[in-house]
Amino acid sequence: MTKYERRGESRKFDPNFKGPIHNRGCTDILCCILFILALLGYFAVGILAWSQGDPRKVIYPTDSRGQFCGQAGTPMEKKPFLFYFNILKCASPLVLLEFQCPTTQLCVEKCPDKHLTLVQAKISNKDDQEYYRQYCKDGVDFNKLVRSFHFTRRCLPALGTMKGGVVVVGNQTTINVDGVNINATDVLEASKKSNVVVEARQVAMRIFEDYTQSWHWILLGLVIAMLVSLIFIVLLRFLAGVMVWVMIVLVILVIGYGIFHCYMEFAALKGEPGADVTLRDLGLQTDFAIYLQIKQTWLAFMIILAIVEVIIILLLIFLRKRLLIAIALIKEASRAIGHVMSSLFYPLLTFALLAVVIAYWAITAVFLSTSNEQVYKVFNNSECEFSRETCDPKTFNVSNISAQCPDAECLFAFYGGETLYHKYLILLQFYNVFLFFWCANFVTALGQVTLAGAFASYYWAFKKPEDIPAYPIFSSLGRALRYHTGSLAFGSLILSLVQIIRVLLEYLDHKLKGAQNKFAKFLLSCMKCCFWCLEKCIKFLNRNAYIMIAIYGKSFCTSARDAFFLLMRNIIRVAVLDKVTDFLLFLGKLLIVGIVGIFSFFFFSGRIKAVEDAAPSLNYYWVPILTVVVGSYLIAHGFFSVYAMCVDTLFLCFCEDLERNDGSSERPYFMSPELIKCIYVQNQKNCTSNFVIWTC
Repeated sequence: MTKYERRGESRKFDPNFKGPIHNRGCTDILCCILFILALLGYFAVGILAWSQGDPRKVIYPTDSRGQFCGQAGTPMEKKPFLFYFNILKCASPLVLLEFQCPTTQLCVEKCPDKHLTLVQAKISNKDDQEYYRQYCKDGVDFNKLVRSFHFTRRCLPALGTMKGGVVVVGNQTTINVDGVNINATDVLEASKKSNVVVEARQVAMRIFEDYTQSWHWILLGLVIAMLVSLIFIVLLRFLAGVMVWVMIVLVILVIGYGIFHCYMEFAALKGEPGADVTLRDLGLQTDFAIYLQIKQTWLAFMIILAIVEVIIILLLIFLRKRLLIAIALIKEASRAIGHVMSSLFYPLLTFALLAVVIAYWAITAVFLSTSNEQVYKVFNNSECEFSRETCDPKTFNVSNISAQCPDAECLFAFYGGETLYHKYLILLQFYNVFLFFWCANFVTALGQVTLAGAFASYYWAFKKPEDIPAYPIFSSLGRALRYHTGSLAFGSLILSLVQIIRVLLEYLDHKLKGAQNKFAKFLLSCMKCCFWCLEKCIKFLNRNAYIMIAIYGKSFCTSARDAFFLLMRNIIRVAVLDKVTDFLLFLGKLLIVGIVGIFSFFFFSGRIKAVEDAAPSLNYYWVPILTVVVGSYLIAHGFFSVYAMCVDTLFLCFCEDLERNDGSSERPYFMSPELIKCIYVQNQKNCTSNFVIWTC
């Protein structure tokens, strides 16, 4: 087999081929049916989760009977604080997964403010006995009361330290829990772990408060980012060459200013008290402004920006001869977008669909996580046939069990459930994550096919713009949904399988962090690296397969094979053009984010004297800054993703054009005259074998 056979057969001249084929049929029907069934199952999981879960558990503390502490109109209205009988059990990952500690919990009027054991309470005065009794629960052994403080309505042990850093409870280094002496340090660790969700909620409330104060300024910043992106795209349409060079220079200057600013902040902190504290010593702080008051933070920012600056400059030096070629293709993409202006607004539909997918996944995940129930079991000292069976504490005293087993009690056992739903709850969570990946990838694939079909219609129009069909975006979207839903589902399914495997590998890596098996860690790291590379390769192949689907209307596997062989026959051009163009478009996104980010930083930090009074008072001024930066990147990415898809589509069409035609009057090129000027076909033989020398 020759190297040309291994790369597939070149396209032959077809006088009837005029671009995206309109007479096409449905592809990958089985995958379409499977995707529809999976979506129906996803809706069923959502409905089931919404009927079982209670998201109030995320916000409000609940006792072992499921009652919300401090809720108005309930017996717990005057008991707003939650008391844990065994705080050590809060160190379990269940705290994060189920928003509950697997220990008996009680709503109380106030947290304990002194240390008291059961023995001390019995031999003390009546006041101590009454004080101890309010923290007791029938049927639960509880032999020691620890002084606590309330944090977001949870009672947590008030721990201290002696000289040498020894953690103590009161004056003791140990505490007796269920008859076992536990080090106070272990209690401290359990308190910290039980606080993870609580502290996160506290930070979230402050962030929410900042959003209520600054949302209109954030919207203004995002509107400015959209206007800057639109202006940039319009300028690219008419001044592509000039704009690319301006963009390169401005990116270097913006990053350079960032390095200068970080150095000035670093120098200003020299000699300041507490500025020499390291990030490791500082640890995790909920007040993130503290990090900006130490020198090491600004030094880290400065080093990161310097590395980025050096990498960009080196890439520009090595790719300087290829930039002209990429600029020529960007010019052609600008002309295509100019004739298909509706393509610039298509990302809004993609954003809206992705927002729906993310919202559905997040809401379903919360309801699934909060659907665990308090399980009560029958506990007894004498023989009883109902021992360890599930019971209901509300009806237990009037049930058959209490009559047959007088000493039996219905006590809290654990959080979870014994129904079929609760047994397969972890599988439902897994299904929720998998369908999230599948739906998100499908929405992305739909956008890629739609844009590819529209830009292919532009390229294969012999007389531009006269031969371009009306409403190319709507026509392409209609073809994709009508004929190729199955193919899009197939491609997104393959990608989702790889992504879910990566999630499982990350989960295993988290589980093995405490393990000492170095070979297992090494093997897991290799697998993570391999699947990361595989995901990138599949994304690249899927993208080009979708372009071929948009043009020829064939199945996913056939289109992927044709795209792969076409790229292999033009492997040199792929390496030269595709990646250089992507790099230039990335610089454009970086420039827009940098400009908007710098102005938002000076505004929200109150460093612009002219508008200092207009800036809102915030807990964390980085919240609106980060929101504007991320939003600006998404907006810029939305506009530039249209350019990237346009470039990729035109590139594949260009390669097909070179294979089908030779530029003669009988077989003229479909590419624009401007693009023809950028190529020199060495001879007819080299043209047939797709070896084209680029000269611009």
